[in-house]
Amino acid sequence: MSVQRDELVNYCNELLNIDGFKDYCPNGLQVEGNSSIKTIVTGVTASEALIDKAIEVGADALIVHHGYFWKGESQRLTGMKGNRIRKLMTSGINLLGYHLPLDAHPALGNNAQLGQLLGFSVEEGLDSSANPIGFIGRPLVDQTLSQLSINIEQVLGRTPQVFGDPDRKIAKVGWCTGGAQSYITQAAAKACDCFISGEVSEQTFHQSAELGVAYIAAGHHATERYGAKALGEHLKHKFEVDVSFIDIDNPV
Repeated sequence: MSVQRDELVNYCNELLNIDGFKDYCPNGLQVEGNSSIKTIVTGVTASEALIDKAIEVGADALIVHHGYFWKGESQRLTGMKGNRIRKLMTSGINLLGYHLPLDAHPALGNNAQLGQLLGFSVEEGLDSSANPIGFIGRPLVDQTLSQLSINIEQVLGRTPQVFGDPDRKIAKVGWCTGGAQSYITQAAAKACDCFISGEVSEQTFHQSAELGVAYIAAGHHATERYGAKALGEHLKHKFEVDVSFIDIDNPV
């Protein structure tokens, strides 16, 4: 089976509600390729390594969380950026990128998927916007910060950085994948015992101690693998096309 590019793009744009976000990059079709799509590859970041894998499997479309054309970056298609786009265009591969919309989707998004994997209920959004990026909820089983960190390591396959009393009971947790460590202040305002994100900054250590919120940095890439994968599985069933998730590991 195959799907026309415009049908796929329009469906994804509506599904992920791209008009509901003020983002740092364009969401949707970023590089135009073949008009008919039989094979889709999904992944976290449109790196050259992922593009090469997509070429190897004969993909017509590559759907990622981290695409191109970020605010503040050079508009020139030279060097690394030019090489990536040249490979996409000469291979006829459509590049679709979904940043904040893929973080926020209530079922397929990075945060929804991470919460499911870690066994959290969802009670509310981390912020009060119509399309919250992160969530607040509760572990489905009682656990300490130490036990939660062990669970995260087992689920994500990497050792997180943990700040706080290992014996602290975690009854309420906030989370936002990727580089959302600054949202710890919002988690504190919602009386969370622990906040989970992907990265940690120098000031996060002090914020954790002074706000009284344990903090877990579980990896930017590690926490954001699951939205693109879930979206791909959804599209596979929706359009009956060949879809594969390819993970280019990143220790950050």
